[in-house]
Amino acid sequence: MARVRRTLTAHLTATAVVPATVAALAALAVLAGWPGAARGAEARAGASTGTILPGTHCPVFPADNVWNTPVTGLPVDSHSAQWLRSMAAGSTYLHPDYGPGGGSHPYGIPWQITSARPKLVRVRFTYASQSDRGPYPFSASTPIEGGQDAGGDRHAIMVDPASCRLYELYDARYRAHNRSTAGSGAIWNLSSNALRPAGWTSADAAGLPILPGLVNYDEVMSGHIDHAIRMTAETTDTRYVWPARHEAGSVRNAAYPPMGARFRLSARFHLPRSRCARACQVVIQAMKTYGLILADNGSNWFFGGTTDRRWKYTMVDQLKQIPARAFQAIDESCLMVSPNSGQALQPGTAARTRACGHR
Repeated sequence: MARVRRTLTAHLTATAVVPATVAALAALAVLAGWPGAARGAEARAGASTGTILPGTHCPVFPADNVWNTPVTGLPVDSHSAQWLRSMAAGSTYLHPDYGPGGGSHPYGIPWQITSARPKLVRVRFTYASQSDRGPYPFSASTPIEGGQDAGGDRHAIMVDPASCRLYELYDARYRAHNRSTAGSGAIWNLSSNALRPAGWTSADAAGLPILPGLVNYDEVMSGHIDHAIRMTAETTDTRYVWPARHEAGSVRNAAYPPMGARFRLSARFHLPRSRCARACQVVIQAMKTYGLILADNGSNWFFGGTTDRRWKYTMVDQLKQIPARAFQAIDESCLMVSPNSGQALQPGTAARTRACGHR
């Protein structure tokens, strides 16, 4: 059965089916000796059925996507100590950037499943050359990060359940009659591992999708999180590493982390259940198994979650006990199948063993 990402109160399970035509083409590619075909085929063979968004038949990207790939055992990046020092890891604790409070608009990033046939509108972008033109299922009822009158990033995230398209906007402002504006926008096929063109931003500085990296309430309550978690850092390098596609750095210095850097919580880190209840333990385990991906500039060691009125103060406050010094930056470059794809080599496959060693 599919691993289910429980992002709504209704729970749904489904089995992902690879279309026969895709499987046949993949087999022909291997037989023909196309470059990278065998490597990609082995990676797919080791991938389990992916997560499904409840209320839809849509995967949250394929199971072998880099967001959904465990990074336990991967080597420490040679820049790890420098990056942690630049992010004040020795004196900083993690901060969940979601939870109760915020008045009429709880903290976090909201998202919306649209109707099966949503009305699509044009959006005018500040960074039009790096934005997907759309149109977008953006309306007056689309939830905005922080509320309709908020400042800040004003993210808007929408999923069309019929097309399995993820739409994300930065600095989104709805206006009727096709006069809506946004800083940037990106459209993702949730069934595909395709990345954005090299050098392109998205609704996040790293050119990555936001929704797959958010912690959400139903996911936590299900007892497991099966993906990496989105994080921010105050100062970043003017380069990016796979799977990121864009940088927003203020310094050209390898001692600072680049967009796309991945951080893993030490397997030895432990908080007793008296101080870290089940919900807290679920997030900690995800940080050990899947880690954090640096996706935007912001406060050091803040990590993202969805807006949800069911969050309790204890559920987020207990996570503030995790010291940043318990993390290491890891080198996940050996997982890459193609620089233009989010597909990652999976544990237990021969391809991953060859590329990464016995990890």
